[in-house]
Amino acid sequence: MPRIAFPEKGLGEHADWMLARPEMAMAMGGLSSAVYGTSTLGKREREAARYTIALINDCKVCRETRAKDATEAHIDEGFYAEIPVWRTSADLSDRERLAAEFAQMFATDHLGMDDDFWSRLRSAYSDDEIADLTMSCGAWLGMGRALAVIGVRAPDERLLV
Repeated sequence: MPRIAFPEKGLGEHADWMLARPEMAMAMGGLSSAVYGTSTLGKREREAARYTIALINDCKVCRETRAKDATEAHIDEGFYAEIPVWRTSADLSDRERLAAEFAQMFATDHLGMDDDFWSRLRSAYSDDEIADLTMSCGAWLGMGRALAVIGVRAPDERLLV
């Protein structure tokens, strides 16, 4: 049950609560659209980072969200099951593991990103891709944390991003 009261607008708890502040909701929606609509990251890399943050935030909405066009991107439930064990997963690529590591450090130990980590990251990702990953992680961490704090439930129909 959500921790604040808000009018039901028919969009689902995950969106309705934000309409208590429509100007801010529009901005959050714009950021979300930019992250999902303009990212140049591969879907598996994006989802490795996104789902890592979903697990850290323990956001019910984010944990139940899945990638759009998942079949074409070779993403199935087995892929999502590998994310919590990204360090030892043989099913994730080096870039996918690095995206998960980046997301974990971004969310839990951003000051621990030392020169060795940045060297490994820059050997796998271009600066443009790192900028993309950084902005995406910021959006997921903030929005997912907000959803978890408010305590909204995942919609009955799975969100696809």
